[in-house]
Parts: sequence; C-alpha cells; structure tokens
Amino acid sequence: MNPTRTLRPPFVLTPHVLSSVLACSLLVGPALPSRAAEAPPDTTPVGQIRSEARALEPLVRSQLARDFLRATATLPHVESRTLWHDSSRTRWWSAREVESLPDTQRARLVRRELDEAFYYNTRYGSPLAYARPLEILAESGLRSVAGKRIADFGYGTVGHLRLLASLGADVTGIEVDPALRALYSEPGDQGTIGTGARAGRLRLVHGRWPGDTATTLEGKLELFLSKNTLKNGYIHPAEKVDPRMTIRLGVDDATFVRALYRALAPGGRVLLYNLCPAPNAPGKPYIPWADGRCPFPEALWKAEGFRVVAFDRDDTGAARAMGHALGWDAAGPGAMDLAKDLFGSYSLFVKPAGAKR
Repeated sequence: MNPTRTLRPPFVLTPHVLSSVLACSLLVGPALPSRAAEAPPDTTPVGQIRSEARALEPLVRSQLARDFLRATATLPHVESRTLWHDSSRTRWWSAREVESLPDTQRARLVRRELDEAFYYNTRYGSPLAYARPLEILAESGLRSVAGKRIADFGYGTVGHLRLLASLGADVTGIEVDPALRALYSEPGDQGTIGTGARAGRLRLVHGRWPGDTATTLEGKLELFLSKNTLKNGYIHPAEKVDPRMTIRLGVDDATFVRALYRALAPGGRVLLYNLCPAPNAPGKPYIPWADGRCPFPEALWKAEGFRVVAFDRDDTGAARAMGHALGWDAAGPGAMDLAKDLFGSYSLFVKPAGAKR
C-alpha cells in the first residue's frame, strides 16, 4: 500500500537460536531431550504489526518510541465486522445500527465485511508509522505520554491511538471519515485502555475541528498531532482538483491556528508530520498529497503566539529508512522506489510555558 497519500504508513528482526552448544553437549554427556518445536510465526494482522514493531525498533533511539512499539504486545485480536454504506459511500452504519433502519432503506445498502487487517490499517497503512513522529517529539523533550492529553487530527486508524492510551495517555481522535465512525462503534473500541496505574483513555469524535461542537477540545492538551492530513496540497491546492481530494477545515487559516493555541496547555506542542510521493511533472495531473508543506505560514504561527521549533524540516532520510524497514520497497504490487518517490517533512510548534491564554 502506498503510504504517501492520506495514507499513514511501518520496522523486522527475526531472532534465531544457535544450536552449536547442544551439538557439543552430545559429545560429552548424556543425550538431552530435544527442544520443543518453535511456535509457528503469527501471521494474523496483529502478528504482522508486532513483526513490524520488531523491524522498526533498531531505528529508534528514544524510550518513548521504543515503548510505543513494544506496546503492540497489548493489541487485542478483533473479529471481522459487518458494515453497510449507501451507494455514494457518504453514510455508513454498523451492524447494530442498520437493524433499526426500515427494510426499504436497508435493501438499498451495500454490505461490507471488514477484517482485523482493516480494523488496524484501514485505507491509510500501518499505525506504526507514528513511531517516527514520536521519535521527533522525544528529541524535543517529550519523555513519556503517561498522563498526557493528546489529540490526533485525522487519525485514520485506531491502532496507534490504542497504543498511546495503553501507555497511559488520554487520547482523542478526530476524523470526518464516516466509515471509521461506524467501524469503531463497538464496546471496547473506546474508553479505558489497559489495566492498572498505566491505563489510559481513548475517545473518538466525528466531525470537523474546530467548527463542530462534537469535536470540542478541553483547552488543556499537551500534544496536538496530525500525520498526512494537514498538507498544503490538501488545504491550499495549487491547481483546481476534485473537492474529494482536498480537506475543508471549515474556518480560515488564522482561526484554525488560533484554535490550536487555545486548545493547548502552556508548554503544549503541535506536530505536523507528512509523508509524500514525488510530484508529477508539469503538464501531468496535479497530486495534492504530494505537497506536504505546512499549510499555514510560519509568520501566522508566530503571530498567534507559538514558538516555532521546526518549519517544513526535511525528514526524508528517516522516512526512507522507515519505509525500507517496513518493506514498502519489497518486490510485488505496490512496491515503492523509495529513493525517488518517498519524501518526509515535519513542522513543530510550542505554546510558551508562561503563556497566559
């Protein structure tokens, strides 16, 4: 799957045990019982995510990113779910919701069976691509997410949100994709995640932030995170494109950045992290998601009171290392030429610790 669209792309070590010691022991002592056969590899979608986490771990240095990857051990398996959508795919219903619809309406709907792989990856790729943004945040001084209030704008998939909550964070995911609202509507998808003192909380809201009341944030966030959503090409496309290929914030740039400032607690951070393909050559169709620059001018962030830590900083080297570890360039359908078609960048802003508002 190409991770550079609104796609959110994954790192694999396979340990093995040398048998030479056992072989030598046969020469000097009684025969030892044969070792039980190793358990077969876990080929389930959750098993694949855990394998990706082992592949990514050599690329991270911070304890924060390492804890995030190791938290994949806590991810539960999920049974396939049945969803229903209308012909335009603008409205979706869970199996429970569709039961209350009139027979005439239900007969016109399209049924979809979505498995564990879709539950964790959806259309946007592996949730473990968030390990790189967390590494950047750790470099800026964020040591842990335990007890931190975090919002993810355009979360795309629940996997990374569950991982953050399992580390003790209070996480809010914001989305407009109607399929995700229906998909993550079963008991256990939200609420308390984890057990004991380290348990966190997960809340998913559907709507446009900051305009919709359903997406109201408390104004005490320590982190506002957005990956592959707040791209200049989506917000301010350089050419006219199908509106479905853009993101409508519902407010002007200044209002959005001002709302971000007000949503943060003093010392809070905003991180925009984007992966992009190469843009098309002049004369070929414009690719909005290939323009991953920050959609809001640096001067606007400063005018609203933010301290700019990084603005459109290149992260291509780390992005390509991640892509290789995750197998995005593996032979087969959808394989990427990472050196030519994967680019990364990020912007990081901080609300000053002494801010009064």
